[in-house]
Amino acid sequence: MADSQFSLLRQRRFGPFFCTQALGAFNDNFYKNLLVILVTYDAASYSGIDPVQLTQLSGGLFILPFVLFSGLAGQLADRFDKITVMRAVKVLEVGIMCLATAGFMTHHIWVLLAALFLMGLHSTFFAPAKYGLLPSILESRELVGGNAMLEMGTFVAILLGQSLAGPIAASGSNAVIGPTLLAVSLLGLTASFYIPKMAPAAPDLAIDWNLWRSAKENMAVAHRDRNVFLAILGISWFWFWGILILAQMPIYANRILHGPEVTVTILMFGFTLGIGTGSLLCEKLSGGRLEIGLVPFGSLLMTIFGVDLYFATPTTLPVAASTLSALLESTAIWRIVVDLVLIGLAGGLYIVPLYALVQRRTPMNVMSRVIAATSIWNAIFMVVASLFGALMVHNGVSVPGLLLCCALLNIVVTAVIYAQVPEFLLRFLAWVLTRLIYRVRVTGTDHIPRKGPALVICNHVSYVDALVLSSAVVRPMRFVMEAAIFRFPLLNWIFTGMKAIPVSSARENRAVREAAFEAVAEALRDGHVVCIFPEGKLTRDGDIDEFRPGILRILAENPVPIVPIGLSGLWGSLFSYGARGLARFLPVRFKSRVEMRIGAAVTPTGVTPDGLRHTVLALRGSRR
Repeated sequence: MADSQFSLLRQRRFGPFFCTQALGAFNDNFYKNLLVILVTYDAASYSGIDPVQLTQLSGGLFILPFVLFSGLAGQLADRFDKITVMRAVKVLEVGIMCLATAGFMTHHIWVLLAALFLMGLHSTFFAPAKYGLLPSILESRELVGGNAMLEMGTFVAILLGQSLAGPIAASGSNAVIGPTLLAVSLLGLTASFYIPKMAPAAPDLAIDWNLWRSAKENMAVAHRDRNVFLAILGISWFWFWGILILAQMPIYANRILHGPEVTVTILMFGFTLGIGTGSLLCEKLSGGRLEIGLVPFGSLLMTIFGVDLYFATPTTLPVAASTLSALLESTAIWRIVVDLVLIGLAGGLYIVPLYALVQRRTPMNVMSRVIAATSIWNAIFMVVASLFGALMVHNGVSVPGLLLCCALLNIVVTAVIYAQVPEFLLRFLAWVLTRLIYRVRVTGTDHIPRKGPALVICNHVSYVDALVLSSAVVRPMRFVMEAAIFRFPLLNWIFTGMKAIPVSSARENRAVREAAFEAVAEALRDGHVVCIFPEGKLTRDGDIDEFRPGILRILAENPVPIVPIGLSGLWGSLFSYGARGLARFLPVRFKSRVEMRIGAAVTPTGVTPDGLRHTVLALRGSRR
């Protein structure tokens, strides 16, 4: 396992792959922007199409292959070795760059547009192999860091490609343009040969060459897991949002800030720097685990700084700010750049966990097809974003107004997603709890099975035990909790969103008790992880009470592995019975560290409640 996300670059399983995808992203954007700039400023030499029409057409031609061929691309990446697919795509890229070079030399616009369409085709077939490869070459705890490096590298390559297109286009020399395109594509092809080959994920998959049917089949595969599908929509919403912002930057820099051409580069650099920083921060903030609680945090920051960007936009700037030095003397431009950096940072926190979630919860034999479905949804959202932006501007909405509308729309969209999948928001609450209030140290996370049913047992110290446990365990858990706690509106909403199972004693409500046992049995049969607190109540003195015999009934119906967990350090905190005086209002962070020790799985054969209690007691230790 890599020491850090940066050390992945030194390893053959990741470094050559990272270089291959970054060089491809560079060439995509370098070529696309080069084409638009040359035809816009040298329209006479590239006769046959209006520059304004070219800008719209180039975007459409690049996105169109994602809609048409993503279904086939996903099937090929699952059927064959992903490395072989990537190498074939890089060979195609070299040929496309030869075609593009010929187009620039002859000033033949339709040859250049054909090359642009083929570059979109290149990216279409590369994406499923790229994102589908990560879960195969990275360990579980490296998945977030690997995705972070991938997103950072992609956006930095995009920025470099866009930034270098201007100066090289200004040179107007085919002696520079052609060799640059070919050199980058050849470097990418060379890097791809250093990636170790792997076995196909679904070698028996029958390829459906019908584009419509293959796309439809991929979309159906992506719909199988509701949470994965909603994560895909969340990813596509990010691209909707990002495209709207980036598309407005040239107009924003020119007509609102009255800055020189370099102003666009400065603004886009700020946005890209933010995305790269936010992506890399994901591993640190999540402790190397898949932490979807960062998604609501990221979306909240996207809205806050998106709204601030609107208010930071000056109503007037002196026309004299047409030089870079004059523009930088204005305090307004610095606030705008900071907002864009923070919007990008929030976007990185938002997008990386979503990609990691899709990869973590998707079976390997359909991984590339699910990624291909993601590409289709991304393309649809980007087209809608372009149409939405054009419609708003056409109806008189200013660029700052459009950016504000985008930020406010983010609240609505994310609220809908979190209402449909409360797990995102609940993991956010758990993340805040364990970062701002408690310092939780976890050991033994590998003892939680990655797949299949398991029964987790833990001592019950505080009202927030479920959230603390959720923050440390990647797999979603179904908690069995006292029915009385569901009577409180806020707690009812939280624990209902966690799909907690209410339980009562037979004396209080036999029907609720029997329904709880049936719900637990059903969850275990469906392969879920269920967590119970065998004491049946919160501890009143910090010690571990006797375990109730109901656990034996659960295991008799479903003899699944038992994973014991010992919690210590929560006794005396705000949410426990042990809180006294001022301690009731002070977080444990100022007093002690919370320890969570996860023990090795225990087979259900011959276990007793008392034996399991002593196992948990040993894990907890002497500290309460």
